Amino acid sequence: MKNKFTLPSASLIQQLRISVIIFFISVSGLSAFAQATTAIGTAKVWGTVDGVAIEGVVQGPSAQVSDLQVACVFEYTEGDIFNSPPALPPALNGLLHLDQDMKGLLTAIRKGGKFAGHPNETLLITPPKGSIGSKHLLLIGLGDRNKFTPELMTGIGSVAMREALKLGISNFSFASDLKDAGIDSPTALVAGNVVKGIFEAYRAQLWLKEKQLVKVTPVSKVILLAGPAFFTTAGEGIQEAISALKN
Repeated sequence: MKNKFTLPSASLIQQLRISVIIFFISVSGLSAFAQATTAIGTAKVWGTVDGVAIEGVVQGPSAQVSDLQVACVFEYTEGDIFNSPPALPPALNGLLHLDQDMKGLLTAIRKGGKFAGHPNETLLITPPKGSIGSKHLLLIGLGDRNKFTPELMTGIGSVAMREALKLGISNFSFASDLKDAGIDSPTALVAGNVVKGIFEAYRAQLWLKEKQLVKVTPVSKVILLAGPAFFTTAGEGIQEAISALKN
């Protein structure tokens, strides 16, 4: 008996064509995303302001080596840094890594009400030796996640610089951690506002120093951390802020 061969219907052929098109669009999209990411550990000095180098680094707050690590957190909601989405996936979530490397201390502090995370609230911690890359960890509150605006980050940058100057350190690294916490924020604008706030505070302290009203240990470097997918965009915002500060 001869095998019968039936030609596929026109509708089936059309479905196959659509499937192939979708497949190639998906692959192309993934390729574009891969090309847009920057390797972990990449570092670049975007410029200098008042003798302070502004360096961008693709790194999480747990791994970055500096005198002080600044991490920003919202008011606590159950599982906020763990639930993905909206939080970043575990492999890319800097807040999650910070919590894990500190044996759950970050969550314990927030969940237990020891740090409420109100806007501009601060908590300075000396991490257990060998747990993270920095000598000090500064938490800065961002408030209610549902009320976040990019303008808040200017004040947050100022708080970070003032606290760094109190410690008398020469460098600090800053992680806004907005993406980690699931906030779809405008990366360039946020990064630029942080830089503006940092130097508003620094210039105020330098002015007071000229008046012999305070003693200031000069800061040599500020390190702004970004995830692999956001490094380039953050750099654009940082460079715009540097240009504005120099004009």
